[in-house]
Amino acid sequence: MIDYNVFREFGTAISHLGEMAQKTDIPDAERVRLAKTVMLSKIDRQMAVDLESCVKCGYCSEACHFFVQTNEAKYVPTRKLDLLRRVYGREVSPLRFVRRIFESEITADELRQWQELVYDSCTECGRCSMACPMGINIARGVNVMRESLAAAGLAPDELTAVAQEQQQRGTVFGVGPKELEAAIAKLRESGLTVPLDEPRAEVLVLTTVIDILLFQDALLATVKIMDHLGLNWTFRTGGFEAANFGLLSGVEDLQRQASRKIIDEAIAIGAKTVIVPECGHAYPALRWEGAAMLGKPLPFEVLAISEFVGREIKAGRLKVKDIGTRKLTYHDACKLGRHGGVLEEPRAALRALGVEIRESDPNAEMNWCCGGGAGVFLINRAAGLRQKAFELKQAQIDATNAEAVVMSCGSCRLNFMNGQVNTGWPVKIESLVELVGNNLRN
Repeated sequence: MIDYNVFREFGTAISHLGEMAQKTDIPDAERVRLAKTVMLSKIDRQMAVDLESCVKCGYCSEACHFFVQTNEAKYVPTRKLDLLRRVYGREVSPLRFVRRIFESEITADELRQWQELVYDSCTECGRCSMACPMGINIARGVNVMRESLAAAGLAPDELTAVAQEQQQRGTVFGVGPKELEAAIAKLRESGLTVPLDEPRAEVLVLTTVIDILLFQDALLATVKIMDHLGLNWTFRTGGFEAANFGLLSGVEDLQRQASRKIIDEAIAIGAKTVIVPECGHAYPALRWEGAAMLGKPLPFEVLAISEFVGREIKAGRLKVKDIGTRKLTYHDACKLGRHGGVLEEPRAALRALGVEIRESDPNAEMNWCCGGGAGVFLINRAAGLRQKAFELKQAQIDATNAEAVVMSCGSCRLNFMNGQVNTGWPVKIESLVELVGNNLRN
């Protein structure tokens, strides 16, 4: 069970997070130069096609939770790429010499204005890209904008603070190897065998700061599942943190560093599989971005814990109890479902538990985002926008008449809990890995 007092303490810590950021005073001209340098370095053939292809049809606006809940034109997804589009048009497009006459240079004030658009009001959920008739990858463009603003010293202070901590001290919210060891010692006291720093193992299991600080039952459930399957697995103190604040803030060097720690540990122990915990962004950060940064295919398979559990249940290796006729709905986390295709496996796990699945409308690839992903949950000034987006999600869940909503992403879970505290929402919030881990069949 979650201690909501601990959750509130975590929220209080977040409210002061920005105070910890180490800020750099950069002249405006240099900010513009740094931002443009990143933009131009990221414009490849596919992005050029994307930037040329927008026909201003408006379909992306209808797919965006922030626009739908506010009806403010500034939140139209494709508009968030306007600065990137102008730099492309003036600098490298086929008509650049003509476009320089009609399109002005981007300014530092515009970069500051775009902070809200690409950080506060975008979770990079990808729903807009699914709706776009031209197939424009708007989420990728927003990510490039984040990298550009980060290079210009304009990432939100909250994300900057955590990114600096992860890069400089190797911890996230104060959680590092010692805290992992303490959490494992506590699990061992309950009689569980929890391998740590095994020199060889077929499976490397990751965890995250959220599970160590808040969702310890999810960590416990993961250990129970691994023990039930009898696998050769381990945690590693040298590479256990799945959260990647380089990806969230737009600091590519840190993103590479965080991914490399995990990759190096997996290679060192000869792992064939790396299991990512209930953390939405950590999945693509390692599975695809990690491979891209390594420059070659990863020598192991990356699975989300919900994906892994569903596979093992479908294969008949993981046995669970029938828990009766509970009426549950499943929230598809954007990075797992829409981006990663992890849609069937969590539902297979729920079906095996014997529950009645009440699907939301829409669901799966077109499911609405909760509003807190891509680090938005940590940005204090985004609280109002985040709550509006959550209320759309809340109404979607309420329409199912389910008694509880199940999810496989810690960030989603935090945002749901925050929305619940704000509104007194009575629907239970549950973790898939906990449901499975607490109902294993002997």
